[in-house]
Amino acid sequence: MKRKSSNQSKCPKCETKTKVRKFPLVIHIEPQQMFLLNKQCKYCPNCDLIIAKKQEIESLMAAGFSQENLQIVGNDYLVMGTLERQDWKQGNQGSISPAEIIERMYVFQDQWNFEVVPAGWYPRES
Repeated sequence: MKRKSSNQSKCPKCETKTKVRKFPLVIHIEPQQMFLLNKQCKYCPNCDLIIAKKQEIESLMAAGFSQENLQIVGNDYLVMGTLERQDWKQGNQGSISPAEIIERMYVFQDQWNFEVVPAGWYPRES
């Protein structure tokens, strides 16, 4: 019997199925570097929760800086929020300043970190 593979996952807050959407993410990288990334993420419309994998974000940032700004790869960073698609395009073209991007950004209220626990048998916690 074959299992259907599904690219959908469940929201960690409400357990409903997530959708897949692209979000223009605003990322601050130390020291004082802004990175705009149009990234496909899982999204829960019920909770208004965007779910992005850390490894995917880091590999895309490394690829983006590997040509011109290699010393910034591996620095601390914070995914601060999202932008309207039009503002993201203008930011990538250099039409608006980082200060304007920050003014127009939708700042995330919370940031959650999830750890994947491999399947298996574990002793009961006392």
